[in-house]
Amino acid sequence: MGMAGWHLSRNKVLFFSGALFITLAVCVHLTPYFPSFSTLVASVQSVAVFDSLHNCINLVNDVVWDVKLNPNVVNGSNFINNTSYDKEWGWSSKVAACDFQKLGKLDVKELLNGSWVVVAGDSQARFFVLSLLNLVLDSSHVEMIKGELFKRHSDYGIEISEIGLKVDFVWAPFEKNLTGLMVEYKIKRSYPDVLVMGSGLWHMLRVTNSSDYGQSLKLLKKSVVSLLPFAPEFGNDGPMTGSVDMKSPHLFWIGMPMLINGMLNTEEKKVKMTDKMWHAYDEALCQSKLLRKFGGPLLLLDIQSLSWNCGPRCTVDGMHYDRAVYDAAVQVMLNALLIESHQKL
Repeated sequence: MGMAGWHLSRNKVLFFSGALFITLAVCVHLTPYFPSFSTLVASVQSVAVFDSLHNCINLVNDVVWDVKLNPNVVNGSNFINNTSYDKEWGWSSKVAACDFQKLGKLDVKELLNGSWVVVAGDSQARFFVLSLLNLVLDSSHVEMIKGELFKRHSDYGIEISEIGLKVDFVWAPFEKNLTGLMVEYKIKRSYPDVLVMGSGLWHMLRVTNSSDYGQSLKLLKKSVVSLLPFAPEFGNDGPMTGSVDMKSPHLFWIGMPMLINGMLNTEEKKVKMTDKMWHAYDEALCQSKLLRKFGGPLLLLDIQSLSWNCGPRCTVDGMHYDRAVYDAAVQVMLNALLIESHQKL
């Protein structure tokens, strides 16, 4: 499926409604007689394409799950756990018009060819990197590097020379770590093509103050905006027409997962990481306007929604989820890249 990105991009053009086609047809036939119509045609076409892509980027997290007990598991068994269930996922039928697709290895290699991808954050970000690497490396290679990737409190980097892809994981459990990373990139004037980051769990456990978390996110937002090679003019739905520069990195935020309090593995976590506290932190994230849907620069990878819909059968400790959840998050990012980059990173 070489050049898969190109074929996918062509599909995105097919979102015009029937009424719009009729309108455009009339305009085209009348253009020779009314020259000003040519401007109208161009304007309508631009708006239609923008609206279609804009709507789909907002729906890319709309994923549904089918979690069933594996038929090979004996009913009534005392050894049923999260691995006893098959987890299948896909995009909701409500977003079928967007033509979201689960990309295979060849598609992902084509899309990310020659790119630098940075994922910064805590253990959620590590699992995200693992799912990404599973799409560009063979399983034996992934098994070889897994120990290094999950080395406690450390960074990890790999270059895949076959496609010129560089993937870096940066251990950054607190917001101040992410802010420092943005400052470092700005000083070096070296930016990744794709930047994925997320934090919150460590702050919730160690600081347990949603107001402080919100202030830290606001500082992070300022550092991210200063990193971008354009003067942003964010509206309620993100960068407006004319504000985006082709050299701008693609920016994503890994949301916090659903926390199942009764399954958390320490008493401290059960006391501090309550449902009420989770919602307070989520509200702080919204109020910080870091996310694009609230006027910020980062597109949300909605781990909360993905983990919630997969449910308690997809986790052992109520915080870290099965690979299927992070696989889905990576596919959400890749489909967003197909829309945003028009298949060119």
